[in-house]
Amino acid sequence: MEIIHQTPMMKQYFSIKADHPDAFLFYRLGDFYELFFEDAQIVAKELELTLTSKNGKNAEHPIPMCGVPHHSAAIYIEQLIEKGFNVAICEQMEDPKATKGLVKREVIQVITPGTYMAALGDKENRYLVAVTNHPLGYGVARGDVTTGESWLTTLPTREAVRREMEGLLPNEVLVSDERLKDVLAPLGIPLSVQTDRIDSDLAVDARDEAQRDAFALLYAYLTRTQKRSLDHLQPAVAYEVEQHMQLDANTARNLELFRSARSGERKGSLLALLDETTTAMGGRLLKRWLEQPLYTEGAIEARLDAVENLLDDFMLRDQLREQLKYVYDIERLVAKVGYGTANARDLVQLRDTLSRIPDVRALLQAVTASRLRQIDAELDSFEELAELLHRALVDAPPISTKEGGMIREGYSSELDELLEAKANGKTWIANLEQQERLATGIKSLKIGYNRVFGYYLEVTKANAKLLEEGRYERKQTLTNAERYVTPELKEKEALILGAEEKSCTLEYDLFVALRDEVKRETKPLQRLARSLSELDVLLSLAIVAEKRDYVRPTTAKHVQIDRGRHPVIETVLGRGEYVANDLTLDDSRRMLLITGPNMSGKSTYMRQFALIAIMHQIGSFVPAEAAELPLFDRIFTRIGAADDLVSGQSTFMVEMTETRQAVTEATEHSLILLDEIGRGTSTYDGMALAQAIVEYIAATIGAKTLFSTHYHELTVLEQTISTLENVHVRAVERDGRVVFLHEVHPGKADKSYGIHVAELADLPADLIDRARSILEHLEAEPAPDEAKRETRPTSETDVAQLSLFEKSDSLTDELLALDLLAMNPIEAMQALYALQQAAKKG
Repeated sequence: MEIIHQTPMMKQYFSIKADHPDAFLFYRLGDFYELFFEDAQIVAKELELTLTSKNGKNAEHPIPMCGVPHHSAAIYIEQLIEKGFNVAICEQMEDPKATKGLVKREVIQVITPGTYMAALGDKENRYLVAVTNHPLGYGVARGDVTTGESWLTTLPTREAVRREMEGLLPNEVLVSDERLKDVLAPLGIPLSVQTDRIDSDLAVDARDEAQRDAFALLYAYLTRTQKRSLDHLQPAVAYEVEQHMQLDANTARNLELFRSARSGERKGSLLALLDETTTAMGGRLLKRWLEQPLYTEGAIEARLDAVENLLDDFMLRDQLREQLKYVYDIERLVAKVGYGTANARDLVQLRDTLSRIPDVRALLQAVTASRLRQIDAELDSFEELAELLHRALVDAPPISTKEGGMIREGYSSELDELLEAKANGKTWIANLEQQERLATGIKSLKIGYNRVFGYYLEVTKANAKLLEEGRYERKQTLTNAERYVTPELKEKEALILGAEEKSCTLEYDLFVALRDEVKRETKPLQRLARSLSELDVLLSLAIVAEKRDYVRPTTAKHVQIDRGRHPVIETVLGRGEYVANDLTLDDSRRMLLITGPNMSGKSTYMRQFALIAIMHQIGSFVPAEAAELPLFDRIFTRIGAADDLVSGQSTFMVEMTETRQAVTEATEHSLILLDEIGRGTSTYDGMALAQAIVEYIAATIGAKTLFSTHYHELTVLEQTISTLENVHVRAVERDGRVVFLHEVHPGKADKSYGIHVAELADLPADLIDRARSILEHLEAEPAPDEAKRETRPTSETDVAQLSLFEKSDSLTDELLALDLLAMNPIEAMQALYALQQAAKKG
C-alpha cells in the first residue's frame, strides 16, 4: 500500500473495509457518508454522482472518492439495494467535538437486498432465503425481516430447490453449497455462499435437521448483518410441500396468477382481481394463499364457510370493512419497534389501530362460521397499551424523534415545566423586540436566531446610525446589516436553549420508554396482526364473490362446472358478453381433446378451468353457476409460445422441457393443461409426439387433462382411448368470414379456418387469395383408391395410426406391417421418418 494511503484515517478505513469486502462501505465523515477507491468508482457510476479525489486529482496517487449527505443517504442506499448491492453503514461512535485524535468508527448495520427494512410495497413481502444441503434433503428457511415471519420446509432435489426459488423469486438467497450457487445463479437473484450458523429457539417447529440447519444459517446472517435486536422475529412455521397444491413459476406465469403476461404488471392478474383487501397485511396474506393453495379439504371448507357467512350478511361485511380501513400495517410497525427505528408517528398509527379492535370484536359477535369465531377469540383488545399511547403522544407528531414535539401536555410534569420555560422565554424575546423598536424608533429592528451566534438583534446599516452609542454590543457585520447582543438577551438565551435542549432530551427518553412498552407486547401484537390479516382476506373474497356473482364450489371426486367463466377476462368483456361453458371430467372421462381454430377460445377455456380450481383451493367462491371439483395436488401448464434465449433454449425445447416435467411428475390427482404440443417442429414429428404424449398420460398417469391441438388427425384417438373425449370450440363461416362463437361442444372441429384468421389479421388480399387457391388444390386431390386396399387394419390402434398418413398403395404394406403396440415413441418417430423419406422418393 502506498505511503500516502497510510494516514490514521485511511488505516482505520482499510481495517473496517477488510471485514466487509462484499459491501459498499458508507464511511461517516461529519455530515457525509464517504466512499473511497473502487467503492467510490462503482457507486458514482451507479448513482450518477460526481467522482472526486481525496488528495486532489493531480496527486501522484489520487484516492477516488464520492459521498452523499447523511440526512438523505436513505434515498441512495435504496437505489443500491434494489440494484442487488450490499451497503455497510459505518458510523462515528464518538462526538468529534469531545474527542482528541481519530474518532472511533464502527459498522452498525449491513443492509442487503434481503434485509432492507424499507418495504418493497405495502402488499409485497421481502424474502431472504437460506438453503442448506443435508442428508435428509435440502433445508429451506424463508424469512421476511420487515414483518418477522419465517417458514421452513425440506425439498428432495436441487431441481426442486431451483423451481421453488424460480416461483418465489426472493430478494436474496444464502446457500451453504457452491453447487447450489451454480444451479440458482441463472435466476439472477442476489446470491452468496454462507457457512456461519447460530441455533435459535425460533426454529422449534422444524420437522427435521435440514430445516433447523437452514434456519441456523438464516439467523446467523441476520445477526451478523443487522447488529441489533431481532426480538420481532416470530417462530418459524414448518410446512410440508404436500400440504399445498404445488404451482411452479411456469404455471403461475401461464395462468397470470400474479402478473399480466402482456404488461408484466399486477393489473390484469388473478391476484389483482381478488384483492379487495383494505390492509397491507391482508394483501400480503392473500398473495401467499395464491402461492400455496390448500390441499386439505377441512381447511378449505372452513374458509368457504367464513366467506359464505360474510357474503350472506351485507351489513356485517360493510361495517367490518369500514373498521379495517383504519388498521395500519401492524406487522411492519412492530418490526420497526423491535429494530429500534420506529418513530412517534409509527406509534400513533399503532395506537389508532388498537382503538379499532373493540369495535371489530363487537361486530364479530354476530358471526357463525367457526373460523370467524376463532379469529374473534384471537383478538386481544390492548386497551391499556392504547390508552397509554393516547395519553403520551400528540395526534400529529414530527418524523424526527430528537427535536421534541411528540409528547402530549400533561403526560410528564417535568417536561411541561421545561416547555413552559422555553415558551415563556420566547414570549420574552418577542416582547423585547417590540420594546426595542419603540425605544429606538427603528421599525425594521428584529430579533433572530442561528445555531452559531444564538439570539441577536439585527438592524439595517441605514438605520444603524440611529442607535444610541453603547446601547448594544456589536456581534457580527453583514453586507446590509449589523447584528448585536445585550447581556439580558444572552442570559435569556441560555435559559431558553437550556430548557429546549433538556426538553428534547427528556422527550426522547420518554418516547424510548414508550417504544419499549410496545416492544414488550411484540408477540401478542403479531398474533393480532395475523388474525386481522385473515379477516381482511376473507372479507375480500366475500366482496369479490358478491360483486362478480360467484358461487360456492363443492369438493368432489369429479369435475362438473356449469357455465364456468374466466374470472379476469369476463371483467374486461363484461358479464353479458363473455360466453360461459360447461366442463365435465370423471373416472370415465379424464381427458378432453380440444380442437378448433386459433382465437376461438381454446386456451381461455383451459385457463379458466385451472383458475377455478385454484380459487376453490384457496377457499374462494368461483365464477360459475355451479361447480364440483376435486382437490388437485399440482397443476402443470404448457400454454402459449415462449423461448428461453438466455439459456439457449428454443421455443420447441422449452415446450418439450415443460412437457417432460408434466409427464414425469404428475400424479392421478394432478391437472395437466397442454396447448398445441408439437407445433414447434415438423408436422409429422409434432403429430407423433402429440399422440405419444396423449397416450402416455392416459395409460401411465391418469391425470385429468385438457389437451388442445390443431392436429385434427388426433381426434381419432377417441376410438382407442376410452377415457378421452373430443370437444371443439365452435366457429361458423358467414359471407366468407369466420365468426367465433366461443362455445365448447362435443365432437371434433370440422375445419381449422386458418386462412380466415389470417384474413382477420389483415394480411394482404392477394396473399389470402393465393392461399385459398392452394387450399382448394390440396383439397381437390383424389383420396387413395380404397378399392385397391385388400388388407384392412385389424385393430382400432391401426385405424388411428392409418388416419394420420394417407399415402399411396406402395407404402401401405410397410405401414400395416408395423407392430405399433410394441413401439415406444422414439421408435415410432423413426419408423414414421423412414416412411416419409420413402414417400418423398416415390
